[in-house]
Amino acid sequence: MDAIRVPLIAGNWKMNHGGVSGVVLAASVAEIACETAGIEVVVAPPFTALAAVAHAVEEVAQRRGRAPIGVAGQNLHIEAKGAFTGEVSAPMLVEAGCRWVIVGHSERRQLFGETDELVAKKTLAAIVGGLHPIVCVGETLEERTAGRTLDVVLRQVRAVLEPLGRALGAAVLAYEPVWAIGTGKVATSADAQEVHAAIRATLSQRDGALAARTRILYGGSVKPENSAELLSQLDIDGALVGGASLDADGFGAILRAARPAS
Repeated sequence: MDAIRVPLIAGNWKMNHGGVSGVVLAASVAEIACETAGIEVVVAPPFTALAAVAHAVEEVAQRRGRAPIGVAGQNLHIEAKGAFTGEVSAPMLVEAGCRWVIVGHSERRQLFGETDELVAKKTLAAIVGGLHPIVCVGETLEERTAGRTLDVVLRQVRAVLEPLGRALGAAVLAYEPVWAIGTGKVATSADAQEVHAAIRATLSQRDGALAARTRILYGGSVKPENSAELLSQLDIDGALVGGASLDADGFGAILRAARPAS
């Protein structure tokens, strides 16, 4: 991690903890975050728990005299309102207490057919709507085996360069190799650093300030056991955590691993 970029650890709960259990988990994470200075923490519960979670983490922050951890939506629609049954817009997420939103997660790309073009539109919609997008990129096992990792990942990055350039330092990228998500497999720290460095070089081609200020997270079976090694890499600025974010103690261990050296 580079000293000029504050480490960010985000927990993507996916379709878990959508009710009371989500409030309990969020409050526990918020308490732990109060003891891990120097990093930024975000949780992304299901839509049904967003407002309650935002309220819970705000209560912890007020009681502890700290800034609240961030709350993120897991997806959004490109329009602010309209006849789009089942969808949620950026203004709705903001009203529910969100400051962040995950965009283009591999599950959205694979299971729901989201294209690079749609991900770019969602990234822009998030920024225009006042949210910080966490834009996910990553290759499948087949693409990796074929030696196409950088071709695929950098194509996905280039698709969102224009909206990223509008929100200097506000948007975050997350490299998540699809083959490592939920599988227990994880890229080696050297492999992850290679891709992160290539992403930063691509950002630099557009704007040196964009490259210097954009945080690039790693995701894909991040656990307490491997987080310290991954987070020690120069161009890895934090983590987008899946399964390990569903346990407050395990997530807390990752937060502690991300603390900058004093």
